[in-house]
Amino acid sequence: MNEVNGGDTEGMQPLITELPEVDVATLIDDLPGHLDQLLTGAGAIVIRQAFDADTIAEARALIMDYSSVDADKVTHFQGQNTDKLDLQRRVWNLVNKGEVFERMVQHPDIMTIVEAFLGNECILGSLAANRLLPGGPGQEPHIDYPYWDLYKRDSFPMNINSTVPLNCQVTILLDDFTAENGATAMLPTSQRELVYPNDPELFAANAIRQTGRAGDVVIFNGMCWHCAMPNNSDADRTGVLIEYLPKFIVPLEDQRRGVRQEVVDRSSPRLKRLLGHVYPYPQLLDEADAGNAEGKY
Repeated sequence: MNEVNGGDTEGMQPLITELPEVDVATLIDDLPGHLDQLLTGAGAIVIRQAFDADTIAEARALIMDYSSVDADKVTHFQGQNTDKLDLQRRVWNLVNKGEVFERMVQHPDIMTIVEAFLGNECILGSLAANRLLPGGPGQEPHIDYPYWDLYKRDSFPMNINSTVPLNCQVTILLDDFTAENGATAMLPTSQRELVYPNDPELFAANAIRQTGRAGDVVIFNGMCWHCAMPNNSDADRTGVLIEYLPKFIVPLEDQRRGVRQEVVDRSSPRLKRLLGHVYPYPQLLDEADAGNAEGKY
């Protein structure tokens, strides 16, 4: 690998130890630089205090309730920790679980970046939460859907590479994320080459932590090597996890079937699009209205 953090650094710039921050006052002017950071730079950027304390408290309370009464859910990258699965609790399909999450998923500053990165018809792949309890184990280093099983290389198209992003991840910190409580570890610049994490020693030696305060947002390229780390504190570490995808990628969570009609009915045009109600495919073309449906003219 030829990355600053992810390979031979002789003659290269110093290791990346802190993620670039977004100044929302100059977001539009600085947008090309932020996109470069996601694609070929550090791989992640941070918006400090994107959400106010009341919004964070409302979201956190809902997630604590759901994860306490319905804790047994599917999770990922915990194959070596099957005896501790109850200490990492997922809450899926958050669009259905409170209007606060409907607002979070279409935050205007986040959308400005994501829509420029993935296209202005991008969709929602998943809106979930991860509550890591004290003693909760870390994950294995991984990359995110749709790349997350790239270790089965023969199941992917030939020449798939990092030049066209098919994922953008957003983490909204509901608690302060610290090294002690398991803040996400990531290997900066590892998104430059689309490779499944194959060098644990390289990752351990060069990874940094996505630390921050409740209300901060980390936006990162899903091709970056990353993982949750063990929670060695005596308190929970909880975050909202948003996955955005280009319009033509099958979403991880089935938004069309999983979101209640009342949520769809009150959705903004942007949220309807995120939930898959604008892009018309797949469809039963044998039952479609006759006539020309596609083409520039």
